[in-house]
Amino acid sequence: MTPPAPAARSSLALRCVPLFEGLDAARLDGIAQQCQWQQLPARRRLFSRAAAGGDVYFVLAGRVRVTTYSANGRQVTFRDCGPGEPIGLLAALDGGARSADVVTLESTLVASLAPGDFRALMAAEPGVAQRVVEGLCTLVRELSERVIDLSTLGVQNRLHAELLRLARAAGGADAGGRARIEPAPAHAELASRISTNREQVTRELGALTRQGLLAKDGRAFVVTDLACLERMVAEVRGE
Repeated sequence: MTPPAPAARSSLALRCVPLFEGLDAARLDGIAQQCQWQQLPARRRLFSRAAAGGDVYFVLAGRVRVTTYSANGRQVTFRDCGPGEPIGLLAALDGGARSADVVTLESTLVASLAPGDFRALMAAEPGVAQRVVEGLCTLVRELSERVIDLSTLGVQNRLHAELLRLARAAGGADAGGRARIEPAPAHAELASRISTNREQVTRELGALTRQGLLAKDGRAFVVTDLACLERMVAEVRGE
């Protein structure tokens, strides 16, 4: 395998990382020099589930997918991460093995910090430590919600909930109450997110289209009435 191309170290690039908010230029320069920098092509594995190693990766450009595979090869997708997001916090903090696979979705620039350096940064910068804790709390809440959805909702309702999550992540509704999800995820990708198969996703997307709640516009899905979708999801969740 060809090694990834090295990337130039730049404290300016680290300014997109929310964890580093409030750190001065000199501190960011020091972190930049501690990091290993890599420019990775699309579909390159960053690390694998159960692998050793505890470096924390910061996505500075591009996107990666946090995913895993069952023994029979079925893919389960947890989330996609874009610029500014840290990857690999758990292994850095507890010294355990990696809990998922991470693969680049497009050409991606990452900077990685050794676990000892990252823990030292947290100890020296209480603001960084606080944001790490807050980020992990948010992640636990999101994953708890997904576990409840997977355990209690049917395929149709799980798809509605995932479309709602994607619409909110894309910025929510515009002035007309419509939400645009771009690029539209592939049917197989949606299936991996809600633990079903591509055929069921295709069937349910067709039903939403016939109802007039979903439309395709070029490379995007358009939720034509986000408030209606929110009510549908809230009702089945008992909210």
